[in-house]
Amino acid sequence: MKSLIKDLVMREIPSGLIERARQRPFLKPFARQAVGAPPIWLMRQAGRYLPEYREVRAKAGSFLDLCYNPELASEVTIQPIRRFGFDAAILFSDILVVPHALGQTVTFAEGEGPRLDPIRSAMDLARLNELQVGRKFELVFETVRRTRAALPAETALIGFCGAPWTVATYMVGGRGSVDQAEARLMAYQEPEIFSRLIDIISTASVTYLDGQVAAGADAIQIFDSWAGSLPDDEFDRWVVAPTRRIVRELKQRYPALPIIGFPRAAGDKIAHYVRETGVDGVSCDTTFSIRGMAELSSAENVVVQGNLDPLLLVTGGAALEKRVEEILTAVSGRPFIFNLGHGIVPQTPPENVAKLVQLVRRG
Repeated sequence: MKSLIKDLVMREIPSGLIERARQRPFLKPFARQAVGAPPIWLMRQAGRYLPEYREVRAKAGSFLDLCYNPELASEVTIQPIRRFGFDAAILFSDILVVPHALGQTVTFAEGEGPRLDPIRSAMDLARLNELQVGRKFELVFETVRRTRAALPAETALIGFCGAPWTVATYMVGGRGSVDQAEARLMAYQEPEIFSRLIDIISTASVTYLDGQVAAGADAIQIFDSWAGSLPDDEFDRWVVAPTRRIVRELKQRYPALPIIGFPRAAGDKIAHYVRETGVDGVSCDTTFSIRGMAELSSAENVVVQGNLDPLLLVTGGAALEKRVEEILTAVSGRPFIFNLGHGIVPQTPPENVAKLVQLVRRG
């Protein structure tokens, strides 16, 4: 990316962001500052594909124990920065920290994914305790503080949360699912109860993200992994509206904070999502075309991020090189951050990740 397009109708760029972007290249696209190669980080860059992560994970006990151990969580957050020199680290945690902080039982069974005690009624909803969230979150905030202090000055730190809709699908369903049917049914059959649940998650998420930024996060990503399962009217109600609320409340407190949305599999609803939520950046999944990313960036004046297939990172070689070149060519001259269309998978060879960083920075 040799220069930024000059004919974009610019959003107002807060001076504080411009100053921070001079130090941290990851922030430059949000400040509309020219860069050579685009910044790069990868979703799930701290994970099981790294032997050093597996060593720490074995020490930690349960997965949640790792999330709530500031020393170990900070260590695994920084591991991929040491190995690959990404432009940003992303906090090691999990989107289900929010329901756990609200008092819902959350466990992670090895090889089976998360398990929660489902919320299916007003009585179930009453079990949630909004007053206790700060105590659970404080351990995560300490991870952010430790990580920021240990990272190189030029490396940005990304905080995150799960979007209210996606978090609600786990809280209602009690586990992950292929179609989020339990949450979708509740939204249709008990809209008042479901709306209250979304409000509770949204309030807790603002508290969670606010604390991460106060502790040192430079930017925020909101993961809406199951956004694509909703039709357009429900998408507006359960994806767009709560995300807009979170963005608005954070921007009131931190006007210079870059916020990235990830409405996975939103397809042709993604431009509407960008316009209506007010996010500064949008992460595009593998199914979204590279031409679409370029057009979206120009039309909506938004930073785009994505969309390399994680399985190409497993494959490596000529296929990886070809696709990287195609992506870089398509988004040349636009505010762009190189990333995957979803998270790194466990079977990814670390040497292929190193090669990807080399390809992007060479391009």
